[in-house]
Amino acid sequence: MLRFPGLAVVCLGLAGNAAMAQVIEFQSNGMKYQTLTKSGVTVMYAHLENHLHEYAIIQVAVSNGSHGPYVIRPEDFFYERAEDVGTLHAVPARTVIDMLMQKGNGGDVVKLVTQYETSIYGNPHLRSTNGYESRRQAALAFSGSRLKAAAAASALAMVQTKLAPSESTDGAVFFANEGKPLTGGKLVVRTNTDVFEFNPE
Repeated sequence: MLRFPGLAVVCLGLAGNAAMAQVIEFQSNGMKYQTLTKSGVTVMYAHLENHLHEYAIIQVAVSNGSHGPYVIRPEDFFYERAEDVGTLHAVPARTVIDMLMQKGNGGDVVKLVTQYETSIYGNPHLRSTNGYESRRQAALAFSGSRLKAAAAASALAMVQTKLAPSESTDGAVFFANEGKPLTGGKLVVRTNTDVFEFNPE
């Protein structure tokens, strides 16, 4: 049976850097983060060590410090590798959930849930008003191993979200990469209004 430890409310508190469009890198709880602010919106991410079947995963947090609403989707995320290798597009959360409904089990996601929660517990820069914790509450009602795996993934996964000013969200973004880590490239986020281009790795 999957268990979900209590989750502290988390926050994205790098608003002081909002005026600069410069990537900031820092370590927190053993993970390396990059963060970038454009038009008052801050995007922060780190790689998760665990993979889920064929998917490499990044943990993402988005904070809306602008004066208007801001829409963010997992499909806005791209991992640009060398030209001869090509660009990976993040997959919609529904794709991952459907895969787990067909062939998932609780063991598929329990390590991922543990790592995700561990990473956000100890990160003072993460705070979410509309993210994992609210989705986790909805996932607790499911029974059956495949349903539990899919429900856990749906709680973790970033979904399309419309953030009001001062709201924030967090979630996992999945890339089909044969279960291999994302290396040798850089993350780019292209929303309807901004392009966030992070440092090469």
